[in-house]
Amino acid sequence: MNPYLAGFIIGLMLIAAYYFSGEGLGGSGAFKKVVVATINGVNHNYALNSAYCSPLVSEGKSPLNSWLIFEIIGVIFGAILSAAYFGRLNFKVGKSPKITNKTRIIAAIIGGILWGIGSQLGRGCTSGLVMSGMAVNALSGYIGLAAVFGGGYAFAYFFRKLWI
Repeated sequence: MNPYLAGFIIGLMLIAAYYFSGEGLGGSGAFKKVVVATINGVNHNYALNSAYCSPLVSEGKSPLNSWLIFEIIGVIFGAILSAAYFGRLNFKVGKSPKITNKTRIIAAIIGGILWGIGSQLGRGCTSGLVMSGMAVNALSGYIGLAAVFGGGYAFAYFFRKLWI
């Protein structure tokens, strides 16, 4: 897909998200709600007394009853449908020929864990910070954009052998 068209469509989706839900786009909120729902299902009393979980379970509603959950489900199914439509629906490990599948998978798992920790420490993921923050002209969105790309370029040097 043309990246300019994709960016334009994402912008339209962001406007629609603000109009219909009052919130921007992002991914980490859905994962947080899944974790809280799991904790609540295993031990409801712990979830009610936990500072992390209680705001999402104290109202008596399920944390899974959120538009963020449906957003992520739509992203997953949309990616599968797109890959099937364009003949790219296959399972492979995208990696450099210089590393093994095991190394790439371990690096991806570590990256995912760091993303999860960072998104909670930062109170949201980079897509939510940058796209949604800049959409409402918040200074934090612009600072986040500089930090995301600056940090990416700084760390790319050290991890380039995992890809090049």
